[in-house]
Amino acid sequence: MALRTLTVSFRGCTLAVGALLISCGLLLLCNADAALTGRILIAGYGPELPVVQDLAKAYERLHPGTAIDLEWDSTVRAIHLVKTGAAQIAVTDQPDPALKTTQIAWDGIAVIVNFANPVREVSSAQVRGLFSTQITNWAEVDGATARVEVIPRTSVNNLTAGFQNSLGLTERMAASAAPVRSDQKVLSLVSGRDATVSYISLAAALKAQEDGISIHILTVDQIDPGEATVKNGRYRLRRPVLMLTATQPDPLTESFLSFVRSVDGQQLLRTMFVPVEMSVPATVPSNVQQLDPSSPSS
Repeated sequence: MALRTLTVSFRGCTLAVGALLISCGLLLLCNADAALTGRILIAGYGPELPVVQDLAKAYERLHPGTAIDLEWDSTVRAIHLVKTGAAQIAVTDQPDPALKTTQIAWDGIAVIVNFANPVREVSSAQVRGLFSTQITNWAEVDGATARVEVIPRTSVNNLTAGFQNSLGLTERMAASAAPVRSDQKVLSLVSGRDATVSYISLAAALKAQEDGISIHILTVDQIDPGEATVKNGRYRLRRPVLMLTATQPDPLTESFLSFVRSVDGQQLLRTMFVPVEMSVPATVPSNVQQLDPSSPSS
């Protein structure tokens, strides 16, 4: 009888503890949901817009009480907005010592020529020469005898700074036409002129080749550009994709950053960029230059 009483009491205790744990769990879930309500603003001006929009929509679906707003324009001073508290996240490829830096991806940069151009491989030095007027004829890199036509990119495109940093280009770049902002316009120009050369995001270049657009991606320093070579740094033409926040981000911002760095977030990023290795701490290359105070992203 005593044993039975003990057994009943133990079961009752177990049920009581279970009910308490469930109640505590529900309370924690409610508190977590409460912490993930609100609105944050992400500011930027580069080619990352489509993937940031996808990330924001996916996060909002996971957390119905949240809203992710975007302010995206060539005149936006994204870093300044974060410093003043007007925005919670700035998307850029330049770190700022006053802000917390989270790397979310790598953007490979493809050097592209017209498919009719016989040049298929160049060195980093030759790329610098092509874009700095040191090489003015394709015959100098074993191509046909034709004047090099450089299609420049706008200086307010994050890709431009990343391209220059990767090559150590400090001099004024060559230009045979007006600067172009979008990858699509560059593809149109390069595919339509035999002697042209320019650079675009690697993902856009690979997609263009798949779609049959008449361009070719050059091999640089005997390294083919691809996800593996961009990620491990063997392919040097790349730039970091960064999210800058306050040094102590609010819970919603911190939660969004965690989502971006998660497996699901990185899968969305893969549509445009090369994901970072989740097991390796994010770092920023030492050759990344500090922002010019007049830059739109500051």
